[in-house]
Amino acid sequence: MRPVRRLPRPRTLRARLTFGLVVLLAVSCAAVGLAAVVELNGFLTQRLDEQLAQVGTRFPESLEHKGALPDDHDGDEHGDTRRLATGTFGARLLDGRVTHKGLIRSGDPSADLDVGLSAADRARLAGVPADGRPHTVGLSALGDYRVVASAGRDRDVLIAGLPLEPVQATVRRLELVAGIVFGLALVVTGVAGALWVRWSLRPLSRVADTATRVSELPLASGVVALPARAPETDPRGEVGRVAGAFNRMLGHVEDALTKRHASEERLRSFAADASHELRTPVASVRGHAELALLHPGPVPAEVTRALERIAAESSRMGEMVDDLLLLARLDAGRPLEREPVDLTRLVLDAVTDARAAGPDHRWTLDLPAEPVTVPGDTHRLHQVLANLLANARLHTPAGTKVTVTLETEAAGAAGGAGGTADGDRSAAAGEVAATATATATAAATGTARLSVHDDGPGVPEDLRPGVFERFTRAEHRRRPDASGGGAGLGLSIVAAVVEAHGGRVALDSLPGATTFTVLLPLGDVSSG
Repeated sequence: MRPVRRLPRPRTLRARLTFGLVVLLAVSCAAVGLAAVVELNGFLTQRLDEQLAQVGTRFPESLEHKGALPDDHDGDEHGDTRRLATGTFGARLLDGRVTHKGLIRSGDPSADLDVGLSAADRARLAGVPADGRPHTVGLSALGDYRVVASAGRDRDVLIAGLPLEPVQATVRRLELVAGIVFGLALVVTGVAGALWVRWSLRPLSRVADTATRVSELPLASGVVALPARAPETDPRGEVGRVAGAFNRMLGHVEDALTKRHASEERLRSFAADASHELRTPVASVRGHAELALLHPGPVPAEVTRALERIAAESSRMGEMVDDLLLLARLDAGRPLEREPVDLTRLVLDAVTDARAAGPDHRWTLDLPAEPVTVPGDTHRLHQVLANLLANARLHTPAGTKVTVTLETEAAGAAGGAGGTADGDRSAAAGEVAATATATATAAATGTARLSVHDDGPGVPEDLRPGVFERFTRAEHRRRPDASGGGAGLGLSIVAAVVEAHGGRVALDSLPGATTFTVLLPLGDVSSG
């Protein structure tokens, strides 16, 4: 069985209002037309019944004997058919059988006795009750008739009838005229109503346009310039109240965004200033600790151990301060160096360092035959590789296999490869947006794809959305035996540096298969 197709429903408010207006008008027109047709049909039928009462039984009585007979006193000797209307029908029935029948033809004052009645017509005539009331009978040879049956003086039944065709023709003409007039009225009203509704809803359309422009703005971070307010109309109307409330809401949103941006700027300035100011005292503490360790005299073991811990923690604090300062500079939009970087050489050096730092892991490389060169900052890109490899080394158990793959993708292919990246980075904290120039260059020249894959336990599902946020630490979730660890800034630096280069970073993690993917535009590396 084929499914029933539903009629399309109007979706916009404008279409619904216009559709409702046309439907209401159509129902009203149909009701008026139906009432007019029923009333006219009843009125004309009543007039026909009155004419039929005037005819009486004169015509059917005259059919029994043509002319006047001196010995017949049934009354038909006074019959006169010249005053009867064209189409008048008469019949005489005796014992349920039609014995006489006649019809007044147009232009002929005499009755036509040769009326072809079928057996069904005779049965219908015999079934008319002789109560002197009008009844409607359909005759196959003559059409619909309004007939009256009366009892005669010879135990017969006399039937007189007038045609309904004039009444039906008048009613059909009214139906045709009403249909044409109401149809034109619906068309004109539909067009005029659509224009009126469109004009009436113009303020609401402007509010919708303003809301659409606001929805397309990047409100997550940075300075946000909201579009012009929606024009307000009469506040006493619904549309005017909606426009006023919407504009007030936009004002509150703009104030909140302005305050948030000012707070972010103050926080970034504080982080940058604090990081800059902390570098000197942290370095001083570390220097004094190292100097104390070089003291030639005897030093208690406890003091030596304390000095070693002070030196180690101050070194760790110094690295954290440097990372915070780097993030603050990237947040401020400071450009990085842009020179040709041999990404293949960086991968080799970074893996060599990681192999020396983590000999209990298995390190493998998958490099292309030709060197891959990208434009960027050599030191920062090396930091990206080092952080990704350190993350794989510190957060996976001994014996884990780590595979570093480098390859290039032609222009247009990177979009498909970055589908997972966009999905995983949607909730991540990459606060530095890729520049439009770098994105356009990537689309034109291709992409370098760098992936770090390990067969460790994987990143817990609840940590994946925020894995690139700052101060996210998961070493105890991926590696139970881990002790200590970084400050949770490594992957946030990876995301910030990659995005500052116009690239993208993604995470795809399952138990036994975790892959960090970095996409960098190849760009133009002919000059620094």
